[in-house]
Amino acid sequence: MATFVAVVDCGGFASAARKLNQSPPVVTRAVAELEERLGLRLLTRTTRVVRVTDAGVRFAEDCRRILADLEDAEASAAGTHAAPRGTLTLTAPAMFGRLHVTPIVVSYLQAFPDVDVQCLFLDRVVNVVEEGVDVAVRIGELPDSSLQAVRVGRVRRVLVAAPSYLKTHGAPQHPNDLADHLIISAPGLSPVTDWRFNDAGAALTLRTPARLRTTTNDSALVAAMAGLGITRLMSYQVAEHLRSGALQVLLESYETAPLPVHVVHHEGRRVTQKVRAFIDMAVDGLRADPGLQSKS
Repeated sequence: MATFVAVVDCGGFASAARKLNQSPPVVTRAVAELEERLGLRLLTRTTRVVRVTDAGVRFAEDCRRILADLEDAEASAAGTHAAPRGTLTLTAPAMFGRLHVTPIVVSYLQAFPDVDVQCLFLDRVVNVVEEGVDVAVRIGELPDSSLQAVRVGRVRRVLVAAPSYLKTHGAPQHPNDLADHLIISAPGLSPVTDWRFNDAGAALTLRTPARLRTTTNDSALVAAMAGLGITRLMSYQVAEHLRSGALQVLLESYETAPLPVHVVHHEGRRVTQKVRAFIDMAVDGLRADPGLQSKS
């Protein structure tokens, strides 16, 4: 059952084999034996893709429930519900992880000495199932999936520049004015920067050449604070520098809608104590952070 569910969640035998640390033939044989015992086809295989049959979808749902109950029973028998233990793997965007998740992780580790934590702070969407992640923090609208999500806040996309830059070049009054300004693009290496705005309810997209193109938000932030030009970052990334006056927000009335922030974890009626304890701590901590509660 666990092997079959892994194939369904990963979308193929090879990726499931990597997740389970087994060879593809072993995974293929396990599913074939399961289908033979049940007397029905769970997966439709082609040379390029593996699709789940209608019977397979229903069976996968039952398998997840049974496996979750089994894991919970084993955990209870081993006494792990008395206190969190084991290794917790979590992921978040790099800068968000450094600024907002790491303090929660430190408090979590101090509260639960029998737990170790592995943090994957990366500016890419980590595959929670395939890469063995227990908890993820996601910024933006979530696609439909079998994962559970708890909303903890909202952040804005903001245009910012240093007072020294604005003193020399002036402040744009409309998004179209950006064509006359020096642009810092992050993250990305495209020769032009696509920035979207809300112009009195109408969507407006501008393709602006960038003077500096960088793959990290941190470097764009440093360049903007040095007065090089205008950049667009998330509100949580610049909150400290806005408070200090090192940066100023531009074209605030043209911003697009805020993006939701969610704590995401595997679906299930019950989760292990180490995961539940971290989710509770993360939800409370992030919801209490004023920098993550954008109103506009």
